[in-house]
Amino acid sequence: MDTNEVTGIIIDAAMKVHTSLGPGMLESVYEKCLKHEVTKRGLRVASQVWLPVLYDGVEIEGGYKIDLLVEDQVVVELKVVEHVLEVHKAQLLSYLKLSGHSVGLLINFNVVHLRDGIKRLVNHFHSPASLASSAVFS
Repeated sequence: MDTNEVTGIIIDAAMKVHTSLGPGMLESVYEKCLKHEVTKRGLRVASQVWLPVLYDGVEIEGGYKIDLLVEDQVVVELKVVEHVLEVHKAQLLSYLKLSGHSVGLLINFNVVHLRDGIKRLVNHFHSPASLASSAVFS
């Protein structure tokens, strides 16, 4: 299954969760419900995936955790905040860089209409030898 299909399923599942629960719940509740909903749709989902930092050839436990990793392709970062800030987008971009994945979803459930709370980030790696990358939000 390609990444666009996976992100479509995740977004559809998030819409169902938000329609059922609405805004105002704890992030952990949305995470468990979204994991359940995506799993029901036949996708593999890992939650609270530890993400170490490799520094100077040493693996450093930095305390980073990916909220959800779907089909080992899409990193999902969940929020329940008044407004998504640039730091939230930077957090997801960091997770993509550290994990080597290229597509992530930032989903803020604290909105009236979930379509206003979804950001898709694509981290383009220009070449394996290049450290340069660019992020695109949609």
